[in-house]
Amino acid sequence: MIQIRSCVGLDELEAAVQMEIATWGYDVADIIPRKAFLVAQKIGGQVIGAFDMEIAAESDAGRMVGFAMAMAGIKSHASQPPRPYLHSHMLAVKPAYRNQGLGFRLKGVQREEALGRGIRWMEWTFDPLEIKNAYLNIHKLGAVVRQYRANFYGSTTSKLQGGLPTDRLVAEWAMDSEHVTQALRGEQAAEFCVEERIEVPAAIYAWKASEQDRERAREVQQRNRERFQKAFAGGLAVLGFNRTAAGDGIFELGAPISV
Repeated sequence: MIQIRSCVGLDELEAAVQMEIATWGYDVADIIPRKAFLVAQKIGGQVIGAFDMEIAAESDAGRMVGFAMAMAGIKSHASQPPRPYLHSHMLAVKPAYRNQGLGFRLKGVQREEALGRGIRWMEWTFDPLEIKNAYLNIHKLGAVVRQYRANFYGSTTSKLQGGLPTDRLVAEWAMDSEHVTQALRGEQAAEFCVEERIEVPAAIYAWKASEQDRERAREVQQRNRERFQKAFAGGLAVLGFNRTAAGDGIFELGAPISV
């Protein structure tokens, strides 16, 4: 009984803001306010909510258990005419509803809504140390990664960052490409030659959360940053992502595919 749709009204936008605060633990300096959600929606972006209709509440705002927020933009390349795209800035799911495919469903509704308006391209950033996010973005959604942005947001009050620099990978999602549609169907993507593998240990979450072990997480971040930057400079792209039996994450890089 999870309903996923565009948010309507200020109360539902405020519910998304409150989930933002609960998820990332921002203080007031880093919060994206309700007005920004409203403006994003009005200029062609998205604020899509997931609502548990079995929860007793006075309104759907009280039933919100997840949301995705995207902003509209224009992508320009020297060899191509400008084209519209969406930058998906936030996706959050309440803890009790995680690991049930709800993030995947939210991205699917984002895709359907965008394609319905003729928007074929979406991007978002994610932490290279977040194994679950990488698995969703690359393995299940079919995003391709060719850019690494070191300390992209600068210092942040988010509890999830663990005091580390805000390094980010850029997920590129060609929403109607064969590569993406295969991933969404759960099918094996076209084979590619894996030229490099970059590993993230499953213990990274505990290391980030511990002042005693945080330096170990920082060392992994710095080592992987250098490897990603060198690989991307050499023309490689992240095309696959797998997890070991121990829960370690492995980025698989090869020659870029046409999307």
